[in-house]
Amino acid sequence: MNLLDILNPACIKAPMAATDKRGVIEELVDVLVAGGRISDPATLKEAVWSREQTRTTGIGHGLAIPHGKCSGVSDLSMAIGKPATPIDFAAIDRKPVQLVILLASPPDRASDHIQALARVSRLMTMSDFREQIYAAGSAAEIYELFKSHETP
Repeated sequence: MNLLDILNPACIKAPMAATDKRGVIEELVDVLVAGGRISDPATLKEAVWSREQTRTTGIGHGLAIPHGKCSGVSDLSMAIGKPATPIDFAAIDRKPVQLVILLASPPDRASDHIQALARVSRLMTMSDFREQIYAAGSAAEIYELFKSHETP
């Protein structure tokens, strides 16, 4: 799984306007809409929010990976947001979130969805990469960091 296959530079927002968990999810879905990646934002927002209600996607170390599947998504897609200030995401380590990576996929792409979640998780366990991402000041910097760690 190469994350550059599912990440469009236009689908990265830094800084974000949202200041709470639901707002971040909605803003990132809107980023995917603006990037032409999804056709049914309301259904995706509900799918991601519903998933978030069952268990937090704040996995610790300042990262949250909200995700959802719905028919309004034609291809596996990813949006990345960096809140202007860290926000509470009810993370498992109780620390605020500095980066949110939203994954959206059609219902029939479960395997790709899981591979993308695993690849993001592996990248973000690398403390050097994580600190560089958190220090990035723009969407372009974030994209270049992902680009430098993904092989074509």
